[in-house]
Amino acid sequence: MEKNDILLQVSGVSKSFPGVRALDGMNLSVRRGTVHALMGENGAGKSTLMKILTGLYQRDSGEITLDGVPLETHTISAVIAQGISMIYQELNPIEGMTVAENIFCGKEPCRVKLFYVDRAAMNRQAAALLEKLGVIGISPTAKLHTLSNAQKQLVEIAKAISNDSKLIIMDEPTSAITESECQRLFETIKRLQASGMTFIYITHKMDEIFSICDEVTVMRDGKYVDTRPVSEVTHDSLVAMMVGRAITNVYPKQKAQIGETVLEVRELCAGKSFHNVSFELKKGEILGFAGLMGAGRTEIAEALFGTRPITGGEVFVEGKKARIGTPRDAIRLRMAMLTEDRRLTGCLINSKVYDNILTLMWKRLRGPLGIDHRKGKQICNEQIGRFSIKTTGPDQRMRNLSGGNQQKVLLARWLLTEPDILILDEPTRGIDVGAKYEIYQDMVRLAQQGKSIIMISSELPEVLGMSDRILVMHEGEQMKILDAAQADQETIMRYASGIA
Repeated sequence: MEKNDILLQVSGVSKSFPGVRALDGMNLSVRRGTVHALMGENGAGKSTLMKILTGLYQRDSGEITLDGVPLETHTISAVIAQGISMIYQELNPIEGMTVAENIFCGKEPCRVKLFYVDRAAMNRQAAALLEKLGVIGISPTAKLHTLSNAQKQLVEIAKAISNDSKLIIMDEPTSAITESECQRLFETIKRLQASGMTFIYITHKMDEIFSICDEVTVMRDGKYVDTRPVSEVTHDSLVAMMVGRAITNVYPKQKAQIGETVLEVRELCAGKSFHNVSFELKKGEILGFAGLMGAGRTEIAEALFGTRPITGGEVFVEGKKARIGTPRDAIRLRMAMLTEDRRLTGCLINSKVYDNILTLMWKRLRGPLGIDHRKGKQICNEQIGRFSIKTTGPDQRMRNLSGGNQQKVLLARWLLTEPDILILDEPTRGIDVGAKYEIYQDMVRLAQQGKSIIMISSELPEVLGMSDRILVMHEGEQMKILDAAQADQETIMRYASGIA
């Protein structure tokens, strides 16, 4: 790389926390006008590096320059003023404010000497920014809560442009949007790139690297591994760089002994969410649920687990008609559910690993003198070992674990309830390839032990690679149940799109 081509240069940056060296002499060179992918397993140090670049953390050592000038990272506002903005995976818009108010929050245009916001000017400027992005159908005066996730992301990009950003960092931008919305987002990125904008793009989705990125840097264990043009890497070589070893079989599915029916659903309905859904789940089976976003997959899971009212149909567990009105009813029927959003509805994010694993066990640990914490610690440590959870111990806070390890904690929690039926909603969302592989191995092991699994996933290769059969949904309607061994992505997409 020529020196003049480099917009951002990170040299020898290190950062330590008590007991953890999060970054160890990290290097990163980002050429201006490129989309630069940053990849690594959860816990590789990507988030720590981005927090340093945006002023949330201060580095212990190392140098950072932007456009050849040392980057001042002591405050978030200082970083923004120098030309770096970040769009986070968990968007934080002000839902009750308008699009224009969100874009110009803290820097609203004011009437000269009159000390009040010039809303007409603010709306005009917001409209001009949205037009520059090629955005159609978003009014500057629309409230944020009326927009889709994809539209909110475009508003965040407009906000970054309003800051005169030279570099925009995007963290898992497609984790909660549809395929068509992904394509529109990519078009927007390419349009901005053509105008000279530079991006750091963080994702666990390999296909996106080859669709949108020019170069890729890989991190492992807080250290720099390599930077290569995307044209010179393959899926397998990227995986090997990330995990330090080759993973030859991405989906380690093995045949389990498929037994009798443990769950039967007949003509199940839940208001307008879905209707007339019927299927059987057998002992040792992994039944995949496929469909586009909004097809009703998660809603079926919620109805089966008692968090969404059932308005019609019947559910039978072990041949007996079941009444499921609450999660307590479902747990009593030996069911467990990993929810789609582990941070929002799964983890006790600010609590310890100990509390998260044992939160459904307190009654069983209660003795005449209160909670038996000695026994609790023993059980917790056994689960940490069983699921190979990377943690400093039971007292570590959940918020400090990687996404993959948070998911393993939740799986460990539910397995303590001794369920026969597990519902796993997007079990590998936002998780790196190494952690995904370990989750897949856990699923295979559980199926071989006779557990029955419903797996909801938006990744078709994952559905095909891990399922025995696949139920395909389209706009609340059950389209088809396919044998995974005979199915392919094209067939599933035809049914999911309602055209088969």
